[in-house]
Amino acid sequence: MTIAASIRQIESRLQGRAKLIAVTKTKPVDLLKQAYDAGCRRFGENKVQEMTEKQPQLPADLEWHLIGHLQTNKVKQIASFVTLIHSVDSLRLLQEINKQAAKAGRVIDCLLQIHIAQEETKFGLDATEAESLLNGPELEALANVRIVGLMGMATNTDDEPQIRREFRGLKQLFDHLSGIRKPNVQFSELSMGMSGDYLLAVEEGSTMVRVGSAIFGARN
Repeated sequence: MTIAASIRQIESRLQGRAKLIAVTKTKPVDLLKQAYDAGCRRFGENKVQEMTEKQPQLPADLEWHLIGHLQTNKVKQIASFVTLIHSVDSLRLLQEINKQAAKAGRVIDCLLQIHIAQEETKFGLDATEAESLLNGPELEALANVRIVGLMGMATNTDDEPQIRREFRGLKQLFDHLSGIRKPNVQFSELSMGMSGDYLLAVEEGSTMVRVGSAIFGARN
């Protein structure tokens, strides 16, 4: 199936219930251009270096989503153009994003990454840490970031009920935390679901799915 056909198929399955983010990590720019020509406007990258190399080669109306683990020393490289950072897992990182956003004259939207999987390898906050961060006095000072929701990755398993439970738990946390009202906390996005489980994620309340291999084929 062509990239364009794959995007059409996914969009028809989503039925407008969630935004499609094409995960473009490791993919060459010519494939990204094909996805763009097929109407895709949101690209997700894991690595800052790859994102900064590709961004100038593509149209300016693209949204760039940083979905991988972000080190504080790399924030400045993307602060001028990144649309949404999905992977905020500490106050320290949020403070650095705020600092670099201020230098770039921007407010950068962020999601808190929540650890929902039964795997030790995935990054993220637990529910208590996320709530503490959102209610903490330190957040008040960060005028150049806006926390717009949560992101999570389910366990890499074929156990559908388990995946569903993890997504459902994240949605319940999202609903709980969205009651927190601050100028820089405005919950609207729940980023969950990838190529293998995005339809489950949408059924459980996802507003953004991160799909790579179902568009571009298996990883190189």
